[in-house]
Amino acid sequence: MPPADAPAEPDAVPPEPADVDPDPRPGPRDPGTAAMPSGTGTAAMPSGTGTEDTLDLKLTEELLALIGEDRSRAAAGRDPAAELLGSPATWPGATTEAGVFHLVPVVLERDLAVLSSWMNDPAVAAFWELAGPESVTADHLRPQLEGDGRSIPCLGVLDGTPMSYWEIYRADLDPLARHYAARLHDTGVHLLIGGVNNRGRGVGTTLLRAVADLVLDNLPRCGRVVAEPDLRNTPSVSAFLSAGFRFSAEVDLPGKRAALMIRDRTYRDHL
Repeated sequence: MPPADAPAEPDAVPPEPADVDPDPRPGPRDPGTAAMPSGTGTAAMPSGTGTEDTLDLKLTEELLALIGEDRSRAAAGRDPAAELLGSPATWPGATTEAGVFHLVPVVLERDLAVLSSWMNDPAVAAFWELAGPESVTADHLRPQLEGDGRSIPCLGVLDGTPMSYWEIYRADLDPLARHYAARLHDTGVHLLIGGVNNRGRGVGTTLLRAVADLVLDNLPRCGRVVAEPDLRNTPSVSAFLSAGFRFSAEVDLPGKRAALMIRDRTYRDHL
């Protein structure tokens, strides 16, 4: 799973790590603070963290039924990606205090150069671990772009300028679900802020709230938005708290001990 950026308070100025969701580890490769995408990778079972040990029998049966439905729809000619996460390309822009924000699904040929440049920023590389030639970033993106739609990589475009990278993923169908009491349609977010001018001034908090709202507004079956920033990344954890997420538990993920952050649809207007 991937990373996270943002200051503890909207107007706080402590230095902010480049990525907002600090460790995407249970994700494709499990990006997170460390550099793994969401959706891949086998994660070790949690070691006594106080969190419920993920999937019980009932939930497992529900997930298998859900996957079976997706396969049936695909066989009938329906787009499984649209069934899992909808289409962020069609989501409206969010008007925020930082500007008008859009999620734009990644196109490898168009976006690889800028994404690779961000991954080679030392502040980002410390968490995503994707520094190196463009092929390293491409290898991270392809499993998502060519997969079944359970993780969608997107550029974050603020007032027309690409300035962040996001992964919107089905947390209940991700290795992360082995580490907490997942619910059907839980949706996860990983992100990094690409430009240094957008770090350390509350932009991460503002955009985290905006993206969580976009997910809840456009995925009506999603009751919770989740994230797992590295516990050591205190600016990131503070950003999630300031964006209306609550701290749920500490969980051991591959390569990091994470703070499980949850934003509930029920309480979205009160946090």
